Amino acid sequence: MRLPRRSLLAAAALAAPFASSAQGTDPRLSERAVGNPKAPVTVMEFYSLTCSHCAAFSRDTFPEVKQRLIDPGIVRMVFRDFPLDQIALAAAAVARSLPAERYEAFTKTLLASQDRWAFTRGDPIVELGKMAALAGMPKAQFEQAVNDEALKRAILADRMAAEREFNIQATPSFSFQGGGKVVNQSGNMSFDRFQQLVQQVKPA
Repeated sequence: MRLPRRSLLAAAALAAPFASSAQGTDPRLSERAVGNPKAPVTVMEFYSLTCSHCAAFSRDTFPEVKQRLIDPGIVRMVFRDFPLDQIALAAAAVARSLPAERYEAFTKTLLASQDRWAFTRGDPIVELGKMAALAGMPKAQFEQAVNDEALKRAILADRMAAEREFNIQATPSFSFQGGGKVVNQSGNMSFDRFQQLVQQVKPA
């Protein structure tokens, strides 16, 4: 059962003091990204694994972004966890407990199959465990991840920092950065709009 957003924010506030120390020592909290680190444009995506609009962006727009902007070295995409509920928080903890190179594929799979695990009539955590097993995560590791309160506090603290720094009000939200310019945009968008925003910050 999902907790009200207010409850998750309260938990994030409690988590704030733990953020910097955890991120400095836990490799699971290192940056998750795809694309050339030297790409002229960096795009941060703030998303929740239980957000249907995030799933739509992942399904309808991201494949073209990857093919036309990331793979050619124009954009580096950085994924920032912004869980909207406890199920999304547990899923983010599981995703970050996989090897970093499996993070993108696993999260894209979760977004594409929300009806199978996040919105199931059964227990979402049980269904999430099945998805994790398909990704090669042993049951013991899965249980450790979903019960790792320190990891979840750190994820929530990062979410809280993103709210302060980027004024995130909805998911998905994006921060386009390049050439000293920053453009922030909320909501799902088409590839054409995404490309327009990339061009706005891309160095000449």
